[in-house]
Amino acid sequence: MFGLFKKNKKEQKKPEKVIIKSPVNGRCFDVKEIPDEAFSSLMMGNGIGFESSDGVFYAPSDGEVLQVFPTKHAAIIKTNEGLEILLHIGVETVSMKGEGFESFVKKGDRVSAGDKLIAYDIELVKQKAKSTLSPMIITNMDLVNSIDFHYGEVTTDSVVMEVTLK
Repeated sequence: MFGLFKKNKKEQKKPEKVIIKSPVNGRCFDVKEIPDEAFSSLMMGNGIGFESSDGVFYAPSDGEVLQVFPTKHAAIIKTNEGLEILLHIGVETVSMKGEGFESFVKKGDRVSAGDKLIAYDIELVKQKAKSTLSPMIITNMDLVNSIDFHYGEVTTDSVVMEVTLK
């Protein structure tokens, strides 16, 4: 009888909303402003654009590092809810071959929102890449019902996306 009030594991639902914080101190804007068609056309998924003021990217949520690119210009985080988030520093930064980038995490690491992921030399990126504007993209949009974006000046404590799951 007392078992009637316990929830069956199959009946437990995923959280309805996932809160994604800013991965930078700086500003955030519509991802369609990123000067790269792969990101601005939403070909890789939907997300938000950033411009860092201090050259550091932080974890936008709790989760696991799925990948840090060998050139250290990008990383993928999987949130505890299953969202896969691509953090890509600048545009055409892969051509820098890791110069000016330092990673503080590796594949398989568990991270908490606000943990330092990657630092980079903003001035070097300005010199050697197309742009310092950086996208954060949810790549598995099949899990997403809707996203509420919050643009403007941000810190790593700022909520920039509220993702409602299907």
